[in-house]
Amino acid sequence: MALPDPSWSADDIVAHLRSIGSEENRAAMARFGINTRTALGVGNSDLRPLARKLKKNHERSLLLWQSGIREARLMAAFTGEPKMVDIVQCRRWAADFDSWEIVDTVADLFAETPFWGELIGEFAEDDREFVRRTAFAMLAWGAVHLKKEPDATFIGYLPLIEKHAGDPRNFVRKAVNWALRQIGKRSIALHAPALVLAEKLAASSDKTARWIGKDAAKELTDARQLERLTAAKA
Repeated sequence: MALPDPSWSADDIVAHLRSIGSEENRAAMARFGINTRTALGVGNSDLRPLARKLKKNHERSLLLWQSGIREARLMAAFTGEPKMVDIVQCRRWAADFDSWEIVDTVADLFAETPFWGELIGEFAEDDREFVRRTAFAMLAWGAVHLKKEPDATFIGYLPLIEKHAGDPRNFVRKAVNWALRQIGKRSIALHAPALVLAEKLAASSDKTARWIGKDAAKELTDARQLERLTAAKA
């Protein structure tokens, strides 16, 4: 097969992925809690450079997702075009989520859509574990990468974090914690309200909320984080 280039079809990509996968990689993925049921055994260190060579292609990304293969679905997220994605597609893909890894990768794509805020609100209220995780993974990603978004947007999501801080499911609680920490580290203006919430949760009688709060407060009070935020403000 020729070297990867943007002309490759979804079938070309899947064939290439099959050729470079390994059982050794599949076993390593399983140790990190990755669902390997459909995995070919290709790591992200190979997938991301491949995605850069293939470039963005919306229609191809839809076909890659339809394959159901782990690596093809990750490539669908890496090479999808946010401006071409509609909310129906997001809901359809979210219904297929079966792994924290898929969630966190696709969340990056979803967070770049014009309706990302609507998705966060909708997915946070969804009882499915991986769908709810998506909301907070998007929020965590957005706090870091959506540079043009005003801080007020993220302050507005703190009540949503508080509301779901009692969800004890592992993949939800970790994402809620992640979102709180990333909001608090975004700017000096967001640090204070995020820390207030973290300390409130840390004092909660709920075991899950208490863990989220204590872990977030520990990071947000770290001297290096405070120095970074203060320097950024200056």
